[in-house]
Amino acid sequence: MIKLLFVEDDESLRYIVKSALEELIGDYEVVNAVNGKEGLLIWKEHHPDVIVSDIDMPLMDGFEMVERIRETDEETPILFTSALTSPKDVKAGYQVGVNNYIKKPFSPDELHAHIGAILKMKKGAKMREKVNSYKLGRYTLDLSQATLINNEAGKSQTLTQRQMQLLHFFIENKNTLIKRNVILERFWEKEDDFFASRSLDVFISKLRKLLEEDPTLEIRTIKGVGLMLVINE
Repeated sequence: MIKLLFVEDDESLRYIVKSALEELIGDYEVVNAVNGKEGLLIWKEHHPDVIVSDIDMPLMDGFEMVERIRETDEETPILFTSALTSPKDVKAGYQVGVNNYIKKPFSPDELHAHIGAILKMKKGAKMREKVNSYKLGRYTLDLSQATLINNEAGKSQTLTQRQMQLLHFFIENKNTLIKRNVILERFWEKEDDFFASRSLDVFISKLRKLLEEDPTLEIRTIKGVGLMLVINE
């Protein structure tokens, strides 16, 4: 079920959109607002999945409403429906935080297609964010920011590219023995080079220090064979 806040001062259009989305298309719960001021109040109360709003309305226009919403909510997708589609108006909408425009007049099917597309994009972004973030004991490895976050202490450590890549590799192969030559071949150009092997030891030492505040985590050396990230849950 998609919870939609539809902000529009045209009573006939409100009725058409609500009826079509809820009764003909289905899987919608539509809450109407007659202007930006009312839309702001309903947004706070109902927490909709998506907001579709007109721009030119009495008491509070769409620009001001979106600007107020974006002060605390950067996630909820917002679409403007308007005949005001000059470059100046479009730019103003994107500046306050709207995600897309639908030109009036539009059909309910067209609106449904736009809503589906923007929610699909949001879901994809969340999936990418999830893939770029790995939970490890009391830590979170954020690949997009190259940081290791200690969730309990509320602090983060910026990692070098190789530190991040190594830790990511260990997380993906947690509790599994990884041979030294496999690690060296993957992250160093000359895996049989003495200096490459020594460099690996230095990086492992640094990673151990980064993880030392969580006693359930251990990068264990299996002498003569390889390394293993052990998670004692």
